[in-house]
Amino acid sequence: MLAYPAIFTSEPEGGFTVTFRDVPEAITWGGTDEEATSMAVDALETALSIYVDDRRDLPRPSAARRRERQVPLSALGMAKASLYATMRQQKVGKAALARRLHCHLPQIDRLLDFCHASKLAQIEKALASLGKRLIVDIRNAA
Repeated sequence: MLAYPAIFTSEPEGGFTVTFRDVPEAITWGGTDEEATSMAVDALETALSIYVDDRRDLPRPSAARRRERQVPLSALGMAKASLYATMRQQKVGKAALARRLHCHLPQIDRLLDFCHASKLAQIEKALASLGKRLIVDIRNAA
């Protein structure tokens, strides 16, 4: 599970600002703790899209320090991050993956876009072409 440590700072005017030590591009705000948490996931995935667009490795999440809490990616975000990381590890580019899947490059771009609502089956197929299998796990909420 990919979860990044975040600091939720209570603001004097109300609400919370959320920042990530490992992903400084991700910063957001929410009026309530619940809203700030939801916005944090969105900001995190949007920032990770920048890494994909720039063809950089995704930052590795570090352990949470005191006063930080872990913010996990969405299930779809975790699948996309795993696909991208596998492509980087195996040195398989987007064009090569498109050839393996017999599809067009824009379809691969959408698979790697954290902001696009891809179908999980498509990500499973892409991972399978790289010799990987997606496994989903359910855990109790914290």
